[in-house]
Amino acid sequence: MKRRKVAIVLSGCGVFDGSEIHEAVAVLMSVEREGAEPVFFAPDKPQASVVNHKTGSESAGESRNVLVESARIARGKVFPLSEFRAEDFYALIFPGGFGAAKNLSTFASEGANCSVDREVEAAIKSALDAHIKIGFACISPVIAAKVISNGVRLTVGSDSSVASALESLGAKHVECPADSFVADEKFSVYSTPAYMLAENTVAMSDGIGKMVSEILRD
Repeated sequence: MKRRKVAIVLSGCGVFDGSEIHEAVAVLMSVEREGAEPVFFAPDKPQASVVNHKTGSESAGESRNVLVESARIARGKVFPLSEFRAEDFYALIFPGGFGAAKNLSTFASEGANCSVDREVEAAIKSALDAHIKIGFACISPVIAAKVISNGVRLTVGSDSSVASALESLGAKHVECPADSFVADEKFSVYSTPAYMLAENTVAMSDGIGKMVSEILRD
């Protein structure tokens, strides 16, 4: 039987300006553990910022490409998000990291007034239309709140400021421990707090693992 394929959308490489690497790897391992085939995607565009992860400071004047940086995590095998076709996949999953709030959306700078990258928005809307499952980790549920709205149930753990922003965008925030997840059966949308709440990789990976297992449950 042909393996189910899961699209994983990256936003660069590194927690402060791209995908959170531990979360991305946890998603990857969880997908493969469930016997599914992971396929990486990322927008082909410049990053919003470049951060020195040793010092935490922005590298002024330096430019990097989201797709190229995402290839570091994907070991080179990553496709432009413009090529995503929902009908070819069983699920679509977004790891967290500031890249979700900087490169996939403008939440980091604009909060509830944010916009979402047009290719990201198109991917989510096509996934909804195709009735495939969608997962969000860490800060990435803000993207779901913006694109889906309509009372979609989401979690960022217990962060009150982000929770308020989610609700102002029309979502319903549900508090959730780091090692668990929230499911919205109506929209087939799943979310887990990951490093929004987790204090270590065990709790983070447990939450992501449980979420992915539920997403891939028949």
